[in-house]
Amino acid sequence: MDYRHLGRTGLKVSPLCLGTMNFGPETSEQDSHNIMDAALEKGVNFFDTANVYGRQPGEGVTEQIVGRWLEKNPGHRDRIVLATKVYGKMGDGPNDQKLSAYHIRKACEDSLRRLKTDHIDLYQMHHIDRATPWEEVWQAMEQLVREGKVLYVGSSNFAGWNIAQANMLAAQRHFMGLVSEQSLYNLSARMIELEVIPACQALGLGLIPWSPLGGGLLGGALQKAGEGRRASENMQKQIDKHRPQLEQYEALCKELGEAPADVALAWLLHQPAVTAPIIGPRTAGQLDGALKALDIKLTEDSLKKLDAIWPGPGGQAPEAYAW
Repeated sequence: MDYRHLGRTGLKVSPLCLGTMNFGPETSEQDSHNIMDAALEKGVNFFDTANVYGRQPGEGVTEQIVGRWLEKNPGHRDRIVLATKVYGKMGDGPNDQKLSAYHIRKACEDSLRRLKTDHIDLYQMHHIDRATPWEEVWQAMEQLVREGKVLYVGSSNFAGWNIAQANMLAAQRHFMGLVSEQSLYNLSARMIELEVIPACQALGLGLIPWSPLGGGLLGGALQKAGEGRRASENMQKQIDKHRPQLEQYEALCKELGEAPADVALAWLLHQPAVTAPIIGPRTAGQLDGALKALDIKLTEDSLKKLDAIWPGPGGQAPEAYAW
């Protein structure tokens, strides 16, 4: 496994991150534990979850599943980099969501209890909270770091200027600030190339793309149009919207002799700003399939063809739209 530094930190993580959003709603607890066992055995040491995962508001179902796995395998805690998130609504009270110091403290304590651990390696803000000043956010995060409950802080779904503002103010407080950003990024969704990726590269944040297969669009959607999530009305609309691109894309994948899902992951792994795409297997078989992407080496010609089929915004701002 070719481990990579997470942004400017000395922390090394696997080039694929195991996402756990399906654990509970789509995948049974035993199967979830089996997937985590298999991932760790194959060298995946980066596990991502969130307090809102599980589709039962306020329960933290997915964190509980991960926590029981750690309790059952106490030696595994020091073998993984464990990431979770704070922001989402976890109760009916006015302070049971977002990024007030009040909520950050309580949410962290609750996540630690559910995960059955004494520390979170990467604590990520799940969204920007425009109503809470950064001085308050950083004060709360600094306290958690001092107490040893959090090691690193990351963001998710931030704009480029949010990242710059956050880290400028963190530096003024002599605090490390954000070390990673988790963003929507795949061949069919490349908007972050305008400003988020340049901000990450300039400030030393590792990029953790979520939805690397575009919700299944890039996983062989034309071949499997009637199966699973691809049979949904929304996905059918996406397939119809992108049909000419999908026809070219799946033909290119066939020419390369690789599955569309593996090519989509491999493309992300070839992007210099990317640390580790998040894979969200519902079965052990899907985990094995995702790992195949690590062995795919795309040529410059193949990368150019993929760019032609799925063009980005034209580079970074302002050159992408001005001079």
